[in-house]
Amino acid sequence: MAGDYSRTQRVADYLKREVALIIQNEIRDPRVGIANITGADVSRDLSHAKIFLTFMQAESEAEAKQAVDVLNKAAGFIRSCLASDSTMRTVPKLRFHFDSSVGHGRYMEDLIQRAVGKPSGDDVGED
Repeated sequence: MAGDYSRTQRVADYLKREVALIIQNEIRDPRVGIANITGADVSRDLSHAKIFLTFMQAESEAEAKQAVDVLNKAAGFIRSCLASDSTMRTVPKLRFHFDSSVGHGRYMEDLIQRAVGKPSGDDVGED
């Protein structure tokens, strides 16, 4: 049972929770806005972490580029906040990435809704 939930997964879950709180409470830059942490990937040696996030005001990676750049520049500050609150020997270096899968999921859902919403007589005999 202990091997099912590895240390890297526990650290990733911890980072997701804590980075979200730090962004919400400590980052005062209006360019970031409301960020939602969707995932975290931690390297096996726990030295690097990729933090995936979305933003309420941004649908595409181009719209979120400025906010991601701000967070990547503030990664050292966020890392120092993590270090002061955790008991980890070393805190991973953070790198922020926009998660485009949420927007892609909305796009696919819209396509499905449009396909389902079509009257059934329109596509009879068409392949």
